[in-house]
This record gives sequence, structure tokens and C-alpha cells, in this order.
Amino acid sequence: MNAITTAGEKKLVLVTGRANLELAEQVAESLGTDLLPTDAYNFANGEIYVRFSESVRGCDVFVMQSHCAPINEWLMEQLIMVDALKRASAKRITVIAPFFPYARQDKKHRGREPISARLVADLYRTAGADRIITVDLHTAQIQGFFDGPVDHLVALPILADYVKRNYPGKLAVVSPDAGRIKVAENWSETLGGVPLAFIHKTRDIDRPNQTKANRVVGEVEGRTCVLVDDMIDTGGTIVQAAEACMDAGATGVVIVATHAVFSGPAVERLKNSVASEVIVTNTLPLPEDKKFDKLTILSIAPLLARAVHEVFEDGSVTSLFNL
Repeated sequence: MNAITTAGEKKLVLVTGRANLELAEQVAESLGTDLLPTDAYNFANGEIYVRFSESVRGCDVFVMQSHCAPINEWLMEQLIMVDALKRASAKRITVIAPFFPYARQDKKHRGREPISARLVADLYRTAGADRIITVDLHTAQIQGFFDGPVDHLVALPILADYVKRNYPGKLAVVSPDAGRIKVAENWSETLGGVPLAFIHKTRDIDRPNQTKANRVVGEVEGRTCVLVDDMIDTGGTIVQAAEACMDAGATGVVIVATHAVFSGPAVERLKNSVASEVIVTNTLPLPEDKKFDKLTILSIAPLLARAVHEVFEDGSVTSLFNL
């Protein structure tokens, strides 16, 4: 019996929503490809329309979207894009969500609360996504919410390389709370086994985005503190943590985070904080009015591009981190 073969090799297609076109263009450039032309606009009542200008039948399609404010609109746009690709007979659809939407709502703290991160994962699956690529999830267990492969990338190599080059003196890695200790341990190891500390803090569960930094647990005196977190939202926690480090005898503080959410008073707080530099990546777009003198933005595009390449070639994404 003669085997049936396909006429051509598989084809990689990269498409993007409207939230962060600059990042998508950087990823496309790193891959040596172009973004697929897309018609996307809102009707007068706010409904979103999406149509791809070229055929995607049989293609391996990667759908990028950054989930900044208004987060619900950008999430809905990405879901509609996935649905359009499924109905256009794409062979495999991979969602790229550098900042996973609703990641902080990953468990129930009290009765009658939702687990919204699981709901988002279900929405992606129902829309037609086969795979997810994301960066620095708020908690690693979110990977288990999606019934399919999840490539959980970490920005640590990009961020730590910058810190190594620009801060060669005595360092200490500080976690802003006990829950991020594992991330801080990875940072400590990457920076050559520097001392580790964390901030003991209290949080009012009835008042979101509000915490009180109490004291530093660990040795930071005479060192530059590298204060690490997955995201900065309103900036209250991280700014208080920076002050606690200085009160404990640190010679300086550098704030490092993957996702620059920067809601409400965040920019003003960070600008006026004791930190000498705030280092973030461009997983989320930052308009000019949210940029300030001591802010450094590093591109996550090379990491995303390498992950896309490995997925497309059926290679190992884990190998990107030497794990």
C-alpha cells in the first residue's frame, strides 16, 4: 500500500492581538518571520471583530496577547482569535500569554470566591487552544489548570544577567514575602549563592492590594538588596519592603520584577521610593506616562522567540533554562 504524504512541510504562523504590538514585532523579528496580517476592530457597542487576511489551514499558529488594562477586553480578543483560527482549520493553536490573566485568583481564600485562573484556562481550552506559553506565573500550580501542555518560561536568566553586569558588589536577594522564597532561592543560586532574606509582613484579606511590611528576616546589612517579585501592581508591598531593607542596614536596594502592571499610584510610589533602580520586562506594554528615570525595561522577546522555535520544531523548552 502506498503511503499518503503531505504536499508541503508544516508552517509556523505568528499572530497578535492589539494590546502589545511592539513585543509581538520583536518576537517576529527574532524568529525571522512576519506577523500574519489581521483585521481587528470594535463595533460601536464594544463587540470585537477579528479576521485573518491569509489562510491558516494546516498551520502551527502562535497567538500572542499581553493582558494589560483593560484586561477583560484583551482576554476576549485573544479568545476570539483562537476561535477564528480553530474554525479556519489551523493544525495546532498555541496561546502566548506572557502575563497570565487572573493569575492571582488561583485558589479560594474564603467561601463563595471564584478560582478565576482556572476559569481562564478553561476558556482557552474551550476556544480551541492546544497549548499555552506563559512567563513567571504567580503560582506554579496554575500549569495544572490547563488540560494540555503548558510551557512555563522564567525571566530569571534575562533579569539576573543584567543585575550581574551592573551590580558587581556585595548582594543579598530579598523576597517581599515568605510565599516567594522559592523564587528568591533560584535568584540566590543564579547570582552565585548570595545571602537570602525575606520580609515578614501582614495582609488584610478584606482589603485587596494592601499590606504592611514588618521586618527583614535574614542578613542584609552592608549589602545591596535585590528585591525580587513576579509582578508590581500598585507598588505598595515592594516599596515598603525596600524601606524595610534600608532600615535593616542595606547600602542600597534594587527592585526587580517580571510583570510591570503599575496600577493606580504605582509609578509615583516607585519614583519616590528608596530603590535606586526598578528593573522589569516588557511582558506588559508601558505607555510613556508610566515610565520614569530609574525604570529599566528589558525585552522578553528573545526568550519567547526561542520557546516558539522549540515548540514548533518539537524540541525541548526546558533546555532553555538548563534544568
